[in-house]
Formats: sequence, structure tokens, C-alpha cells
Amino acid sequence: MSPADLPLAPDACYLALQTRDARFDGSFFTGVTSTGIYCRPVCRVRTPRPENCRFFTLAAQAESAGFRPCLRCRPELAPQSLRWSVQDASATLAQQAARLLDEPEAWSDEAPSVAALARRLGVSDRHLRRIFEAQLGVSPLQYLQTRRLLNAKQLLADTPLPVTQVALVSGFGSVRRFNAAFTAHYGLSPSALRREGAQGEAACAVRLGYRPPYDVAAMLGFFRTRAIEGLEAVTDTQLARTLALDAGGRRWEGWIRVAFDEERCQVLLSVSDTLYGVLPLVIRRVRAALDLDADPHAINARLHGSFPLGDGLRVPGALSGYELAVRAVLGQQITVAAARTLAQRLVHRFGTAMATPDPALRFAFPEPAVLATAEGDALGQLGIVRQRQGAIVAIARAVAEGRIALHPGADVPATVAALKELPGIGDWTAQYIAMRALRWPDAFPAGDVALHKALGVQQSKQPAREAEAASQAWKPWRSYAVVRAWSALSQGA
Repeated sequence: MSPADLPLAPDACYLALQTRDARFDGSFFTGVTSTGIYCRPVCRVRTPRPENCRFFTLAAQAESAGFRPCLRCRPELAPQSLRWSVQDASATLAQQAARLLDEPEAWSDEAPSVAALARRLGVSDRHLRRIFEAQLGVSPLQYLQTRRLLNAKQLLADTPLPVTQVALVSGFGSVRRFNAAFTAHYGLSPSALRREGAQGEAACAVRLGYRPPYDVAAMLGFFRTRAIEGLEAVTDTQLARTLALDAGGRRWEGWIRVAFDEERCQVLLSVSDTLYGVLPLVIRRVRAALDLDADPHAINARLHGSFPLGDGLRVPGALSGYELAVRAVLGQQITVAAARTLAQRLVHRFGTAMATPDPALRFAFPEPAVLATAEGDALGQLGIVRQRQGAIVAIARAVAEGRIALHPGADVPATVAALKELPGIGDWTAQYIAMRALRWPDAFPAGDVALHKALGVQQSKQPAREAEAASQAWKPWRSYAVVRAWSALSQGA
């Protein structure tokens, strides 16, 4: 059954609304007919009467029905909620289409359109529109328009960016079109909304929502044990690091800092002003890196029986898929500590020096073009063995030449296949990259030795085959099962 047709059980939705249950944040939105406003389940305003409530799965559905976003609970902060399926072909097509529309990096070479989207998915425009509307209740253009408007609304509320820049970085071709769309949908001009929000002049602190439970200590601990000196600084409460990315035909460099507000189920993201021009892209990368859009209810329903202690665990992602791929190669068949040492040497030797307010952040990760031309002797001097030297150079060349894209909007099967064609990249590395960089929830590195030990199949003649067979019960959330198995192993469970 599709989200558009899914019976949202009004009584259950209204109960979640009354209790402001954060577990359902982003799973549905409430349109209030008496005000024309739609809200998140966690909204702190007075609970409307049940007869005045209409429930929607997507924000785009609420806006298509004529409702405007609440200025208090701010629907743009809600985690996304697309239901995964590995059996329903129509649902898979609609989910992949929405995933592409949500991913800025998927459109670096052209503007999103129904024709371009259909071409990438290998279907006709008409078929795509029909399936998308049947599954999600809105057209692809309505979905994209809502996403752009909510992005703009967040930037207006949380940043000092000029309205003109907000319009452009949110994907609108002109300020005139942005003003017209914003006013038509929200009944308020962009400048008026900014006055309502009373945004300060200097700060850029963006709030990002997530659904509980969320094991913050486990997520930060994962990044802390892998933190590269000079590139990242991770404490028990926050993560800071440099960030360099290519977008719009130029390179952007700066720093970010994220801190968790567990009481509000939010992440507070601070960004250097040098990254303002690509802020929506930075937000998407942070959401992916921290797995803020995961749906614990759906995941735990499948995995809790096998991993009862992992309900709050998420799959750690990456702020750069290319960087993650290089670090994955460095980590092949060695300990986490040893891999971190090699990565640190690589960054200090080939990385770009950066000036930041934090003395702990001094380098950007080496650019693909730099590692693509790295000499074997130079890499060998860092302690990197010859096989991994070739794999690192091959990955860097593939990314630099645009032959492989390592971001959540990439075609997962095609990208995994392309990775495995590179020298030194086997199934384990490709699946690991799919899990963390491509954000594929059903990746499964069946050959992982630690996974074999956690599943108790390490003594088998064919442990990878037995692990693969056991994993069938965890589809489509095998990436989460892997993280839970690793966690249980480290805890001695």
C-alpha cells in the first residue's frame, strides 16, 4: 500500500498529536481546517479539535490541499519519511524519484525536471507522473516545489543570507519567481517571514529534526574513534570538522559544527560563512552523515527481535562520499586505529591547509584531482601498501573524471558494480561505501570478519554465505542490522 493511500488512522494520529510524540515527527502532518495551517505532531500550540484535523503523510500533500506551514513548529525541520520497499516496483520507483529530487548533488549538471527525472529512471514522463502521484499523492513538480520552499523557509528563519541568495541557493531561477511562489503558497512575503522570525545578523545556526530514539553517544563515539587530527574534532557532545565540496562549477571550503539538543530531538548546525552559498547541500550532507531521516519505528519492527539493545543506533554516514571511499580502502583488513593513522598521514601530506577559528581544524581532505595523480612512492612512504595505493588512485580518478558519483542520489546497483571493477575494491568495500556514502539501508558486507563473529558463523566453512542467508530476515534494513551486530560485538553481547 502506498503512503498516499495508507490509512493514517486518524484516532492514532490525533493521540500522537495530543501527546506531541516525537517518534512520529515527519511521519505525518496535521492540516487544521480552522486556521489553514499544517503542523508537525510535536507542535506546541494548543491542540486543535479532532473534527478540524486532516492528516497527511507528506508536507507536499498538505500544501497541495491548500494548507500553509506553521511558523512555530516549522515543518521544514521534520525528518523525512519515505517508506522503503524491495518488492513493490511502483513504490520503489516513486521512492527513488523522490530521493533524486531531494538530493542536490544528483543535479549538479542540470536543473531538476520531470523529463530529466524520467530519463534517469528509464521510464516515460507520463508513467513517472502517474506512479509518483499514485504513490505519494502529489506530482513530482509539486513535491519539488514544496522541498524548495521549505528549504528557503528554513534559510530565511535560521540564517542571515540575503533574500536574493536564499532564492538562488534554494533552486529558484530568479528572485521574482521565488517571491511569487512563496507568497502564493504561504500568504507571506519572504521579507515578512524573516521579520516574523527576528533572525539575528551574525549567526548561522540551523536546526535539524530527528525521531527518537537516537543513541547520540554511540554516533559521536563512532566518529570520535575515527577522527583525523587537523580535520575533525569530536567530543562527547559535538562534532566539528572542515568541509570542502565542489558545486556550481567551483570549490567551497569551510567548517561546520554540530551539537545535539536531545530534549528537542534536534541537531544544531553551525556553518562558516564561506559555505553559505551551498547551505542546502551542506544541510543534506549533515542529515545523511548523522542519519537524521531514519524511521526507528519501521527499522525496530524488523530488527528488535534479533538486536534488542540497538533500537537507538543509526548508520553513520559521511559528509563526503569520496572521502569515505578513500578511508574505507585505508581500513581494509586492519584495525580502526591503524586506519585512522594512515588517513591522518594522508591528510597531512596531501590535504589543503585551511584557516579556521578552531586551531584543531587545519586541513581539508585531499581533493580527488590531487590523489588521482599521487605517485606510488609518495603513498608508500605513508605506510600504504601497494594494492591500496592503486585502489585510492583509481577511486580518485573515477570521481575526478565524473565516472562515479558517491552520494545518496546515485544509482546504487550501478555504483556498486562500478566500484567493484576498480582495482583493489571488492564486495566488502563496495557494500561498506553503499551503506555509509550512498545511504543504502539494505547494504550488507557479507564478507566482514567482525560481522561473522557477531553472528556466530566465523567457524563455518562458508561464513559469508551463512551471514547472507541470516540477513534475509532483516531486509530492507540490513545496513542497520550490521551496525547493531558490530555494536553488540563491541559490548560483548
